[in-house]
Amino acid sequence: MIWQQIYDPFHNMVISTLLAALPVVVLLVGLGFLRWKAHIAAAAGLITALVISIFAYGMPAGLAANAAFLGILTGLLPIGWIVLNIIFLYQLTEKNGNFKIIQDSIAGVTQDRRLQLLLIAFAFGAFFEGAAGFGTPVAVTAAILIGLGFSPLAASGLSLIGNTAPVAFGALGTPVLTLAKVHGYDVMALSAMIGRQLPFFSLLIPFWLIWAFAGRKGMWDVWPAILVTGASFAISQFLVSNYIGPELVDVISSLVSMSALVLFLRIWQPKTIWTSVSLKGRHHEGESAQSVSAPQKHDSAALIRAWTPWFILTVFVFLWGLPPVKVWLNGLFSPAFPIHGLHQLVQKMPPVVKMPKVEDAVYSFSLLSATGTGILLAAFVGGLIMKYSPWQLVKNFGGTIWLVRFSLLTIALMLGIGTLTRYSGSDSTLGLAFANTGWLYPFFGTMMGWMGVALTGSDTASNVLFGGMQKVAADQLGLSHNLMGAANSSGGVMGKMIDAQSIVVASTATRWVNHEGEILRYVFFHSIALASLVGFVVMLQAYVVPFTYMVVR
Repeated sequence: MIWQQIYDPFHNMVISTLLAALPVVVLLVGLGFLRWKAHIAAAAGLITALVISIFAYGMPAGLAANAAFLGILTGLLPIGWIVLNIIFLYQLTEKNGNFKIIQDSIAGVTQDRRLQLLLIAFAFGAFFEGAAGFGTPVAVTAAILIGLGFSPLAASGLSLIGNTAPVAFGALGTPVLTLAKVHGYDVMALSAMIGRQLPFFSLLIPFWLIWAFAGRKGMWDVWPAILVTGASFAISQFLVSNYIGPELVDVISSLVSMSALVLFLRIWQPKTIWTSVSLKGRHHEGESAQSVSAPQKHDSAALIRAWTPWFILTVFVFLWGLPPVKVWLNGLFSPAFPIHGLHQLVQKMPPVVKMPKVEDAVYSFSLLSATGTGILLAAFVGGLIMKYSPWQLVKNFGGTIWLVRFSLLTIALMLGIGTLTRYSGSDSTLGLAFANTGWLYPFFGTMMGWMGVALTGSDTASNVLFGGMQKVAADQLGLSHNLMGAANSSGGVMGKMIDAQSIVVASTATRWVNHEGEILRYVFFHSIALASLVGFVVMLQAYVVPFTYMVVR
């Protein structure tokens, strides 16, 4: 028998909204304030979500359990699979000394920590976001930064802040393509509209990133390099999204930005070299402002050997992100398993959708096409080149599984919460609360996208979740549905830094497990402040000339 979702079970939107938010509140309070371990906070959030779904929303217990189970499977593959394998590669390069050579080579471009941060956390991370997405950029950049000597909080928090502006066009444009396909937007109009919102923030984020790390004065000391990095990315992002399409926005923009910064640093260096490896005002014991020695010089052969595993990773990740490659690999092996007791047994209802819609619940075991598999193969190829024996690789892989076991459990539980709230309809209750804000809807609609990513950990999932609601609300209020569809994605990117799975990815990559609450407390202000700024820009585009001329109708 099909169960129909109810979005206001208590016939009082305030009470229903508060209850719908309770699982997320339990998770965040437990993680950020009660200092619970991440997997304990995630388990508490999932139990709360089960109780709310069954007893408040009237969801049959079997449906609720199966929805949570589907989320747990999704957390392990593809998300957890990415984390496991990127840490595996990092472990291999660190153990044989290659990572020290990489550290020295990056320091050879510039020893200034602020400029290294621009190059790695913003520009290099944007490339991995564009090629793969789904946690890869944070895992890679956080691992590199911790290897370069950044403090764990700096490496984790700043990787999360840096991985924002590129997210809407991540994984070769997957969030945009999915939003257009699922909810009937014109893909080029949507791409262009996002490309008229996010470049403001592609210019701002590098400044924000360095301010968060080094403070106002430390930021202004390197403003020319920040401007070159941000402006080159923003201009490329606008041009590619408006005139080519969403697929290669991040890849092209990141390559342009990295090249522009490296070339600029050949003719300009800051007067004072910043060598601190901690956040401004948060030095850890044993660290000082001059704690980093001059980089050792290495010959070309050593540099090539050290960078080869990461070059191989880049190639594999890019290939695995190409749609034709994914289709081919899925054709070889990609069994799909309908979740018995959930598949086509939940029905979404108006006003969340125009017509009642039965929800599928199918788990695709796409092991071959999963980005993590590409990373694993890159790690094994790189490991053989680094002269590890096959047995040593297998042994190190087993050790990595043990190292990240609690992180994998946490990610699985987090996805269980997000999937359960989707099938119970409690996430739609939160969305409807935002939708009932009248003329302020452009701002709160943007915040809906932010909330969607914070809940699901994915801009793609947020677009699927709320893209239709944005379209309906925009039409009712006389706004451009392209504006609000884009706002959902653009606002969503700022929620990426506080979604629990991204925080766990960062803590795992920096081997700072059980400090997820500290990371969350650090990035939360940045997330809400930047999301609010996106909402303000969308308000201007909705109502204020000349910004209204930017809107794609």
